[in-house]
Amino acid sequence: MRKIHLLPALVGLLTSVAVGPLAAQGAVPKQKAAPAPKAAAAGAPAAAGVPAGTTSTAAAETPAAGEDKAAKAIDGFRSAKFGMSETDVRAAMTKDFSAKPDAIKIQDNASELTRSLLLTVPELLPNGGAAELSYVFGYKSKSLIQVGAVWSKSTDTALTAEKLFSNANILRAHFMGEGFKPDSVAVNMPVAGGIVMFRGSDAKDHSVILLLQGTFENKENNQRVLTPTSLLLFYVADAKSPDIFKLPPGQF
Repeated sequence: MRKIHLLPALVGLLTSVAVGPLAAQGAVPKQKAAPAPKAAAAGAPAAAGVPAGTTSTAAAETPAAGEDKAAKAIDGFRSAKFGMSETDVRAAMTKDFSAKPDAIKIQDNASELTRSLLLTVPELLPNGGAAELSYVFGYKSKSLIQVGAVWSKSTDTALTAEKLFSNANILRAHFMGEGFKPDSVAVNMPVAGGIVMFRGSDAKDHSVILLLQGTFENKENNQRVLTPTSLLLFYVADAKSPDIFKLPPGQF
């Protein structure tokens, strides 16, 4: 079973990545499974087996004249809303995925003092393979503060690096059309251990982050090649100050 964290590292990704309007300062390869933006300069990260020059970055989407794109509001995932109790989230999981009580697992985080409900869902993304969902409840509030989804070999042995890239590109293309705050959006950002495919926040600073994890290799022409091992999607109520246990100042 995968250990679920609210992750100071995740919070760091959400707060430290430099952004501008739909900033694109890294690169990932084009995939046939989803629309990909225009080509970027050689030398940015690419998928294993993808020739140099096929990497891509995302450009800002400009609505057509007269079009008023509705702003995205992030209030949770499907029927599970931020602030819900564990009982209400269990009911939401049953409604959304016909989850049986014995299919929902409990996991406690000993360092963050949070509690999670875990559920494996086949085909959470159409043709995307099985994913593990995690619903995280805050240390003080005991209410829902984060929903995550993980795709990896541990959730589905049939998942391949190519399928993880395809899933990532499909989700990135979806989020780019959702109307997040322009100054909060970043795409294709290389970070330690992977690429932030998408990050964005709504007007209440609820955030979405899509992270493709794996290992980098240096190939010809100094091109960094990523072999993905997992894809992580998070919906976070408060990325800057999550409801997790922290030692009070001055105790040690």
